[in-house]
Amino acid sequence: MRTRSFSFCMLALLLVVSAATMHGQACAPWHDPSAHKVQFVTVRDGVRLEVLDWGGSGRPVVLLAGYSTAHVYDELAPKLTDSAHVYGITRRGLGNSSKSPGGYTARDSAEDVLQVLDALKLEKPILAGHSFGGQDLSVIGAMHPDRVGGLVYLDSAEDISLGPMNKSVKEPEQSQLPQAIRNPPQPDKTSFGAYREWWRANHGIIFPEAELRQSYACNPDGSVGQYLVSQEVRDAMFAGLASPDYARVRAPVLAFFALPAALEDQMKRYKPQTPSEGAALGLRYGLELTWVARNEDALERGVSGVRIVELADANSYIFLSNEADVLREMHAFLAELR
Repeated sequence: MRTRSFSFCMLALLLVVSAATMHGQACAPWHDPSAHKVQFVTVRDGVRLEVLDWGGSGRPVVLLAGYSTAHVYDELAPKLTDSAHVYGITRRGLGNSSKSPGGYTARDSAEDVLQVLDALKLEKPILAGHSFGGQDLSVIGAMHPDRVGGLVYLDSAEDISLGPMNKSVKEPEQSQLPQAIRNPPQPDKTSFGAYREWWRANHGIIFPEAELRQSYACNPDGSVGQYLVSQEVRDAMFAGLASPDYARVRAPVLAFFALPAALEDQMKRYKPQTPSEGAALGLRYGLELTWVARNEDALERGVSGVRIVELADANSYIFLSNEADVLREMHAFLAELR
């Protein structure tokens, strides 16, 4: 009886250990197919930034992201290497770059970028930035105009000090909008492939898989896990936003702006069921156009000769939703700067 009890206990222990081991397993190994080299540059004591190098010929182009890592450019960057040597920088707090307790203001981030440019010995590169990357462009372009050869805003030329022209007009509440907007389809996170397809079907963009794997944990069963960018880092980035000083920018500027789909198309897409839902959709559309117009006006008043490209029905990740348009304009911009 004692032998049987001992054997049963040992079997139970093995099952527990086996279950614990399986739970702690990482998902299957995965290889990033993008043709880049990876290095790390120390920008301050204890702070290293991941730098991707896709190679190429021509003057350097440095791609900067916001809440994304440099891997968000994994598919765009190789298509620029015929006319530029392309790099990407993952900002601190994200991906494989250091998660420091501070250093997330617009000026801190711009200084990090300058440190990388110094380490790589890049002279007058073209900086292209999306989201918070636009803050880097504005700060460096204004405070260090001799360090850059051109700036490309990828739907990121925004001035946080600009408010609505009519403060009495407020954006409609989510509850006032059509059902399709109030209750969008839930993400499919059963795998990274499924999640990418969900983004394509619902938002018209496909993130490089490497970017998703940098931003989300991978569960043992291969499904998409928790978001990896801490709330502290996100809050610090927002707290460090600054209004651009466009008047001090001297470099040539190319700026993309994403416009909403035409109101008629939105009506067909979202199918408002009541006049109030249709009115709320129209109000949101008008406010979005106003916001873009005000930012375009601020940029044009501050930067002489800026080239503005508007793309209708584009996602904020404009280089993913409208890749062909972005590549065409960037190639033309680079050709002019040779």
